[in-house]
Amino acid sequence: MIRAGVVGASGIAGGELIRLITQHPDMELTFLGGSSHIGRRPAELHPGLRLDLGLTVEPVTEDVADRVDVLYLATPAPVSADLAALLADRGPVLVDLSGAFRIRTPELHDRWYPKVERRPDLADRFVYGVPELIREQLTDAALISLPGCYATAITLGLAPLTLGLGLNLHTVVVDGKSGSSGGGLQLRTADLHPFRSGAISPYSPTGHRHAAEVGDFLGRSKPGRVGSLTMSAYGVSHVRGLMTSSYVFTDDAVDQRELQRAYVRFYKGHRFVRVRRHTETLIPVPDPQAVLASNFCDVTVLHDAEGGRIVVLAALDNIVKGAAGQALQVTNLRFGLPEETGLTMQPVMPA
Repeated sequence: MIRAGVVGASGIAGGELIRLITQHPDMELTFLGGSSHIGRRPAELHPGLRLDLGLTVEPVTEDVADRVDVLYLATPAPVSADLAALLADRGPVLVDLSGAFRIRTPELHDRWYPKVERRPDLADRFVYGVPELIREQLTDAALISLPGCYATAITLGLAPLTLGLGLNLHTVVVDGKSGSSGGGLQLRTADLHPFRSGAISPYSPTGHRHAAEVGDFLGRSKPGRVGSLTMSAYGVSHVRGLMTSSYVFTDDAVDQRELQRAYVRFYKGHRFVRVRRHTETLIPVPDPQAVLASNFCDVTVLHDAEGGRIVVLAALDNIVKGAAGQALQVTNLRFGLPEETGLTMQPVMPA
């Protein structure tokens, strides 16, 4: 049985981790950590979890390393950086859900995370990337940095073009739309219901740090290459779910049939990426509502011959495949379990 701990237990991702860990047949929740809700039980913090686990939120100290085999850091990036420095050499596998170690290049990290000071040697020790693309690196990884929710969708969407077909993408423009849960529980005026309900809010129209981490990761990957990758991000009135539309420009000749075959071939055997045709269901897909509460990412590729571009659409539940579910997925691979263990739930629709 894998002993698991969650730091940041009161947050949205922390609550989802608790929910999924308690349903995992090979995991036992043995520690809950935090700072602002010391002594509180999970059922007090998360109304949907009426669980008596015999655990309350505790401060995080060095001795937590003796109580867990894997510790999830569902904490703000500065906190994750501090905890990694404290615990990285003490034994448990650390899975960080924050952005503290996502961007390896120091200059790029400082640009997008100027307030996150991290121990210099740790950046190169963290394994980064979606599990479908770095499976072999996870078998003995001690430090794992999960991609952001947008970054997961973008990377899964682009990987068959760069890593599969080896295309050189000279320009990629990403349009991202996410539900309110992507902003966590921090109180901001723009997130209040009178302003958020029914809104399409351009909260990051000229760049997003998740796009920076995708560029950093794919820039170190072969054989394909990505030149300019930019993103605009919008908040929509959903709670869960996100959608990325990547508009790809390349000088390499492709057609719809070749693209479709390449995506199916690339993700063959990868249970959690569903390559879909745009018109295969009663509603056009991908659509975030078709993946809610699941660990699936739905991907569709389209060739816009008239516009001279490739359009890649990707949808996922930002709290599951974009956070807690992906955290368990990498844990399964790290500890030699079948990838889908504890993650076989189907989407909830309508939701």
